[in-house]
Amino acid sequence: MADVVYSGTGRRKNSVARVRLVPGSGKITMNGKDASEYMPFNTLIQDINQPFDLTETKGQYDVLVNVNGGGFTGQAGATRHGISRALLTVDPDFRAVLKKAGMLTRDPRMKERKKPGLKKARKASQFSKR
Repeated sequence: MADVVYSGTGRRKNSVARVRLVPGSGKITMNGKDASEYMPFNTLIQDINQPFDLTETKGQYDVLVNVNGGGFTGQAGATRHGISRALLTVDPDFRAVLKKAGMLTRDPRMKERKKPGLKKARKASQFSKR
């Protein structure tokens, strides 16, 4: 493995992604699989690559991701957040570009908790008069 490793942690919804950037050819590995195998949609892979497009570093780093929790969209968002944070350790000058695009802001939207007496967070059972 290479001597230089940049790391960052990204979160979105219930997903947590631990990202490592290693100088390389631009290969993305998620949980031991290639990103195109792991992610079902190409739009999610484009989402993951956004920080590289903004900083013009596409193809310079191999990305190793351990991600768990949530669904595919949340995991892609968490990975994008982690890559953005790792790129900051590569070069702090990327901060302005990434911040303007909203890549460094953690998306605060979470699933609302279930309330007692209800079926879900807000869904109640159907009212019956008799």
